Amino acid sequence: MGEGARGKVGPNRFFSGLKKTRQAITERISAILGRGGALDDETLERLEEALILADVGALAAPKIIEELKKSQSEADPQRALANIIAQRFKPPEEAKALTSGPRVILIVGVNGSGKTTTIAKLAQRTIASGGKVMMAAADTFRAAACEQLEIWALRVGAQLIRQKSGSDPAAVAFDAVKAAMARDFDLVLIDTAGRLQTKTNLMEELKKIKRVIGKAMPDAPHEILLVMDATTGQNGLSQIELFNDAVGLSGIVMTKLDGTAKGGVLVAAAEKYGIPIKYVGLGEKADDLIDFDAQAFAEALVGVNE
Repeated sequence: MGEGARGKVGPNRFFSGLKKTRQAITERISAILGRGGALDDETLERLEEALILADVGALAAPKIIEELKKSQSEADPQRALANIIAQRFKPPEEAKALTSGPRVILIVGVNGSGKTTTIAKLAQRTIASGGKVMMAAADTFRAAACEQLEIWALRVGAQLIRQKSGSDPAAVAFDAVKAAMARDFDLVLIDTAGRLQTKTNLMEELKKIKRVIGKAMPDAPHEILLVMDATTGQNGLSQIELFNDAVGLSGIVMTKLDGTAKGGVLVAAAEKYGIPIKYVGLGEKADDLIDFDAQAFAEALVGVNE
């Protein structure tokens, strides 16, 4: 069953989800490009400034503008800009079919990024398509984290493996994978701690969890997803490097995209690190965690068809 029903999301979903970015930046981009005529140096400079203000970043923005300048034969510069932005995103690899056993996903990220809610939403997707989901509360040093995950498990109909406070997080993950294999579950979602103030210990802990999961089930974890809060903008990008160096990320989940004017941070992340954006959060409901669509996002960001 994997991670549940997937599908393309229309540009209207991104258009409404990027409301704050649109109000702050996108309308400005539309105004700059909507005047028609040649893209002179002044227009391109204003456009680059607008992209930087949208948190597209000082690395990506000049490259995008340079490519737009070269594509001036395009009849529609707004759509040309959207296409250039969309091309910066690396598509996620297709999930490999498993011959047996559950798909195991390790969820990492700093505290407050939305890990627990993301786990609940991913679980709900699989359960809605008839799958069985096991959650593992491997953030054992925060009792509140285990309790929150337990509430979500009851709410969405998932099973939960947890141990007493202070237990070895890797042992919790191991038990969850073994239990899911024995009981014929489809998906295991493992929550982890995110205390960056003790980042050396945290990263060693995550490496251990990854190793131990592999002992419980060869080739697992099948995915390692970093959950990031879009409202942190450029300030949060260092998290990608930190977690990727430690455990190797297969994808990024960008939460709270609807709550920020910094929607361009996805472009900055893609440009700098090249790790696929897999899901984005555009609200609090279960179906507000959607598959990332680079073209639909780029068109909404720059106001195509506005």
